[in-house]
Amino acid sequence: TGAISSLQRQMEIQESELRQIRSEKEMLQKQLREREIQLQAVSDKFCSLTEEQRQEEVIVMMEEENCSLQQVVTEQESQLAEQNKLISELQGTISQLQAEVVTTRLHLLEQKQAHKEIQSQAEALQHQELQTRVALERISKRFERYRNKIIQAAFSVEGSQDPSAELTDDEVLEAMQKIINERMEFQRRLKSKGSK
Repeated sequence: TGAISSLQRQMEIQESELRQIRSEKEMLQKQLREREIQLQAVSDKFCSLTEEQRQEEVIVMMEEENCSLQQVVTEQESQLAEQNKLISELQGTISQLQAEVVTTRLHLLEQKQAHKEIQSQAEALQHQELQTRVALERISKRFERYRNKIIQAAFSVEGSQDPSAELTDDEVLEAMQKIINERMEFQRRLKSKGSK
């Protein structure tokens, strides 16, 4: 947004300079028209003089006026050429700035779109994390219930002693393995005696 504002300010400055140059050009053209009016006035004035006076005055005045006008025309043509060149350069600069504004706006739109996509992905991940936490909590509860059942089964056997402290998972597995081994040994003995 700052880049767009800067580019727009530059465009406004360039357009202001362009308007000023065009105004100066119009002023020069107005001066030329005024010169033409003055020449016409001089011409009308000489019409009232005698032929001989008129010719002499006209020759002198025309030479002076021609010299002056030639100088003015040369200067104005030079100024107009410079102004036309500057106008062309300013128009090129304005076109370039307009292209940069368009490019910057497109870049901002792309960034907004990317931000929306990232935000959407983040929301999806948060939802997935919540679901995972719920599933983990359920699994943890089921595991704890299963662990408690194993402990009850392992230490409810006649002759076994209740654990004096909190059992580790390894101790629970060891107790469970002991029960399994005893049952397998019991089955083996029954089979050896021929019992079903």
